[in-house]
Amino acid sequence: MSTHLLKTLILLSTIMAGSAYADSTVDNLLTAFSQQGAGPFTAAAGGELWQQDHNGRSCSLCHGQDVSKPGKHANTGKLIDPMAPSVNPDRLTDQAKVEKWLFRNCRWTLGRECTAQEKGDVLTWLSQQ
Repeated sequence: MSTHLLKTLILLSTIMAGSAYADSTVDNLLTAFSQQGAGPFTAAAGGELWQQDHNGRSCSLCHGQDVSKPGKHANTGKLIDPMAPSVNPDRLTDQAKVEKWLFRNCRWTLGRECTAQEKGDVLTWLSQQ
């Protein structure tokens, strides 16, 4: 087996493993949000929330409209890795991190915590990117 083929197979297996973890984490969170009375979740609503302006702030302000590309924090200028699990297999794989960042970013962007419905819609949209 050639070195190039072996490297390609390793890369693909890593991406697929990351995708499986992301699916599991998102499924667990969506189940929890459903138990809080939210749902059904839609990618369309999540994408709309991502773009919405909330007093000069939006998810896309820092993370970008194209989540397959890096973003940049509006205040600090810090680069943010792409949010799309399709190009960043580490995204949406750690439930504690997902919950922490949803909490922080909702408060920063919306000025309040996101509802279970909003979180579920955004996660549904992001998981499809």
